[in-house]
Amino acid sequence: MIWINEQIDPSGIIYSCIACCDEVQAQACHQSFRDNLTDEQRQSGWVAQLRTVDSWDDVPVNALKLSY
Repeated sequence: MIWINEQIDPSGIIYSCIACCDEVQAQACHQSFRDNLTDEQRQSGWVAQLRTVDSWDDVPVNALKLSY
């Protein structure tokens, strides 16, 4: 299973994306993504999203891909 962390802007564009296979690392990254959104960003519709995929082929091409 591959964990994908994304910060998505109000128009649905992925602003930043990190993918890894370690759930603990993914959860820590997700918390960091959430914590780093400002109140203004949240109010305007920015979101931090954590999701899983089964294949590296399903990871967005712009993702930083970590092998741990």
